[in-house]
Amino acid sequence: MQDAALDWIERYAQHLRHERRLSPHTLDSYLRDLRHLCEFCARQGIDDWSALHAPQVRAYVAWRHRSGIAGSSLQRELSAIRSFFNYLLREGAAGHNPAQDTPAPKTPRHLPQTLDVDQTARLLEIPGDDDDAVRDRAIMELMYSSGLRLAELVGLDCPDVDMKDATVRVTGKGAKTRVLPVGRKALAALEAWLQRRHLRPGATASSALFLGRGGKRIAARTVQERLRRWALAQGLAVPVHPHMLRHSFASHMLESSGDLRAVQELLGHANIATTQIYTHLDFQHLAKVYDAAHPRAKKKGARG
Repeated sequence: MQDAALDWIERYAQHLRHERRLSPHTLDSYLRDLRHLCEFCARQGIDDWSALHAPQVRAYVAWRHRSGIAGSSLQRELSAIRSFFNYLLREGAAGHNPAQDTPAPKTPRHLPQTLDVDQTARLLEIPGDDDDAVRDRAIMELMYSSGLRLAELVGLDCPDVDMKDATVRVTGKGAKTRVLPVGRKALAALEAWLQRRHLRPGATASSALFLGRGGKRIAARTVQERLRRWALAQGLAVPVHPHMLRHSFASHMLESSGDLRAVQELLGHANIATTQIYTHLDFQHLAKVYDAAHPRAKKKGARG
């Protein structure tokens, strides 16, 4: 593509970084998707964004799909393209949005994996009183107590936790903040960690709540690895990742309260449709209870 067309991507990146304040991870995803589009345009001889039209976008989707890209990933890519062209429209660099009405191939919706209440309790009852164990216990208790995303957790600073009010202030997607309640056991785990935190080398130079090696803010990859190790040590038969604690929080909250709107607010979902996936998990739980308990639903040979 022409340098002028590529320059618009750099301007768009600045817009995402400074105006929309997207996280570095989300920004990288947007730019990676646009690089794929640039590659397609180069193959098609398209050297200016105004020359890209809906038929070519549909051809792009078909090309990516043939490459083995899932429908869910293509939905994300189309969202990035639409957002980019909305920016070009705003800046007067395009006269239309060619991706506006282009659908992505449908893909089966996979339900999120969760731990049941007993599995969660076993995971959180980790042994040991060394610094890392105390820190990891606080991390896992807080993630499950407040339904935090991994990026939200590692981004926490000490002032974000109000021990007196039992709340935590998190910065989520789109730099949106929300204040969440913190449960009793998570508070106790946090208090134990805060009593140890200042003893870590380099702790005074960092405002981060959770510290890794050298007193630096703990890395997301470290949290993932520590959680994986603790799950194995606690004898859990399923691979556990940080987002599974968030999914478990949402599922358990919905099972107990049935309040979808409240769970949406706690999770920080902009659209309630995103939260509704947990109603399917709740229905699966009810269906299992029904199959096991109802006289007309029991399998042949089952007693009762």
